[in-house]
Amino acid sequence: MVNVIVFSTLLGSLTSGFLGRYIGVTWSKAIVCLSVIVSLIATYTLYFNVMILDHEYRNIIMSWISVDFFNVDWGFLIDKVSVSVLIPVVTISSLVHLYATVYMSHDPHQQRFFSYLSFFTFGMIVLVTGDNLLILFLGWELIGVASYLLISFWFTRISAGKSGLNSLLINRFGDTFFSIGLGLTVYLVGSLNFDTLFSLNSYLSTDMLTIILICMLLGCASKSVQFGLHTWLLNSMEGY
Repeated sequence: MVNVIVFSTLLGSLTSGFLGRYIGVTWSKAIVCLSVIVSLIATYTLYFNVMILDHEYRNIIMSWISVDFFNVDWGFLIDKVSVSVLIPVVTISSLVHLYATVYMSHDPHQQRFFSYLSFFTFGMIVLVTGDNLLILFLGWELIGVASYLLISFWFTRISAGKSGLNSLLINRFGDTFFSIGLGLTVYLVGSLNFDTLFSLNSYLSTDMLTIILICMLLGCASKSVQFGLHTWLLNSMEGY
């Protein structure tokens, strides 16, 4: 079920992006919307199991990084925190997909647009379901790539291309601080897994934790267009 939630939108994105010209606009939109709805149904099912039945789901696909004591897995976790965020993410994404079927109906490149849109949803799902900070950061970067592609979708406009680059560059500022926070976390704890971090947080240096959290806060400020790092959002309106 966890794999269905995470990878159904990726499958829809790849299908629309690589096979869109062969299956046509109608089938591309249908497959992408269906993939998001399947993820939505699976999310609501797990929401009931997690919140009401008090279950927890962890899916470790494979080992990603294994260097001495440092190990990072391709893993996804569905607990009460992640499923609480996953519900609005997938619900709103489903509504956006349905709205876009009408909003973009005049565009000759709808297959490409829906591929980007579904890829954006995939990035958000990876962000909120990863069981370690590196998977979270991967989802973070996937969202950044998808944002660039969507903002510069009408790339024949010079202003759209500039807006896409603006969003990419400003987000790199936040990503730099987030990466520093990840590095300091590895140095301090020796792990990026949430379970390890939460179990050891009471034994860690308060000063180091403060520095790490400030770095991650700056990363979040860049991604969520807080004041001072908000210019890319204003320019992103070019893509709509």
